[in-house]
Amino acid sequence: MNLPNMSRRSVLAGLSTVPLAAAAGFPELAQDRPGRPAEDPGHRRTTLLRGADLVLTMDPRLGSGPLGQLENGVDVLLRDGTVATVGHGLAAPDGARVLDARGRIVLPGFVDLHNHLWQSSIRGGCANEGLYGWMNDCNRATLPKIDPQDMYRFVHLAALDALQAGVTTVVDWVHPIPYDTSERYIRALDDAGLRFVYASAQSAADAHLILKIKKDLLDPLPLASVQVAAHAGMSQLADLRTLHALARDLGVMLNSHVLENRGDRKDDPIRSLREVGAFGPRLLMNHAIHLTDEEIALTGEHDVRIAHCPLSNMRLASGICPLPAFHRHDVKAGLGHDGGTNDTSDMFNVMKAAVGLQRARHEDAAIHPTIPAVLRMATLGGAEAIGMADRVGSLTPGKRADVVVLDPGTLNFAPRFDWTGQIVLNGQPPNVSEVFVDGHLRKARGELLHVDTARVVREAELAAAHVRTA
Repeated sequence: MNLPNMSRRSVLAGLSTVPLAAAAGFPELAQDRPGRPAEDPGHRRTTLLRGADLVLTMDPRLGSGPLGQLENGVDVLLRDGTVATVGHGLAAPDGARVLDARGRIVLPGFVDLHNHLWQSSIRGGCANEGLYGWMNDCNRATLPKIDPQDMYRFVHLAALDALQAGVTTVVDWVHPIPYDTSERYIRALDDAGLRFVYASAQSAADAHLILKIKKDLLDPLPLASVQVAAHAGMSQLADLRTLHALARDLGVMLNSHVLENRGDRKDDPIRSLREVGAFGPRLLMNHAIHLTDEEIALTGEHDVRIAHCPLSNMRLASGICPLPAFHRHDVKAGLGHDGGTNDTSDMFNVMKAAVGLQRARHEDAAIHPTIPAVLRMATLGGAEAIGMADRVGSLTPGKRADVVVLDPGTLNFAPRFDWTGQIVLNGQPPNVSEVFVDGHLRKARGELLHVDTARVVREAELAAAHVRTA
């Protein structure tokens, strides 16, 4: 959700530790006994996932079909933070951790193209409002009340929620906040262990803060990168021009909410983006619902990228993104949760909604996105949309080891019929048994490692109480 610039108070900064638990994990092996202490969060071990029943590599060169599918005893070797090898009968290197993946599904981690993690502070709020009412009564009313310490608590909770649900990369569109609050925001993301893109929004007058945030807070972090977030519209053309120039000078993407609501047309955001020269492959447009046929064609012609947020669009009665039309014009598109209006982190639900909305609208079960197409959108498609497909989004050897293991042996998922379809139609966050980010094991046997869930929840509740009484 977008939000105009505003003043905010800053207070003390604070720290916290983190959440979650759930689900079943790997069958036990001598190499990985539950009685052993969890690995050091900073330590990355060579790991062999042994004997998975199904691996979706998202690389057709590695397996069959568009998802690069491999079956029946597939091994995946992770070494030095990368996917080293995928195949059958791989030998375990000396000293490697071997995890029994029999009966499991292995796939790349999910890429969440659009979020506002601070909005965990308003989960379930303004439930009877559309976009503009929600922005006024929840979004704008809450953000100025959040001090740096409480910002850490809200973001930490939401980032861990995303991680435990299988998201390994998140693009977080961060509204204009003071530098000290930004520092706590970024620390919360980094402490959670996610790979993240910090899309920093500031007015043109405060654009220097984006440079400072990048240099001081993001560049030192190996899993962090930056985008410039901006408001598109003819009424904000001067600011948009300045921020686009900054993004261009930094060599990063411009990230903007575009035509989320039909009422946004009056400010002609597409025209504004074209006038400043931003309408191209370094532009990520969030939502992109109310485009004309001509604008959709131009989006494809200029290789502009799209973040589709179906659950948020449903929640706010915003409309249905014309995904099939974008697909016909070869637009690169991925999926996003979109913060408070998604209410929780569940990429399975996002995928199912993306498929279901188009089928209901077009009364066509074969309409885009199909089941394989939406799985690709949630992984490699998202990585392509933000220019990270050379690093993440598939299990291609040499890419970073962002990997998710699913346990299908649960009441909601079993019995096996078509596991690829069941991931989208039956999958839930508790089916995520293991998560690796850059080769680091972040979740094992259904529980986040080195996380005190109860404390994280208590801290978030404390922050919420502060907001209520502010």
